[in-house]
Amino acid sequence: MDKISSGLVQNLFVKLEELILSLNKASIAEYIELYRKPKRLFYLNFLAGIFRGFGLAIGFTVVGALFLYILGTIASLNIPVVGEFIAEITRIVQNELAGRP
Repeated sequence: MDKISSGLVQNLFVKLEELILSLNKASIAEYIELYRKPKRLFYLNFLAGIFRGFGLAIGFTVVGALFLYILGTIASLNIPVVGEFIAEITRIVQNELAGRP
C-alpha cells in the first residue's frame, strides 16, 4: 500500500473542520432536538400558524380598505362607466337586503 501523504491528511482535516463549522451554522443539532421532542415541534408550528393567520387577516384588511378607498375616489369622479357599475352593485346589495328579487 502506498503511504498517505501528510498534505492529504492535512487537507482532509481542513475539509472536516469546514464541514463541522457549516453544520454548526445550519443549527442541525436544534433541528434534531425538535424532532426528538414532537410536542415542542407541534407547539412551535401551532404558534407559527396563529401568527400567519393574524398576518393574513391584517394584510387582507389593509388591502381591502385601500381598494375600497380607491373605488370610492373613482366613484366620486363621476366617470360614466364606473359610476354605472357601482350604481348597479348598490342596487343589487339593496335588493338583497330588502329581500326583493
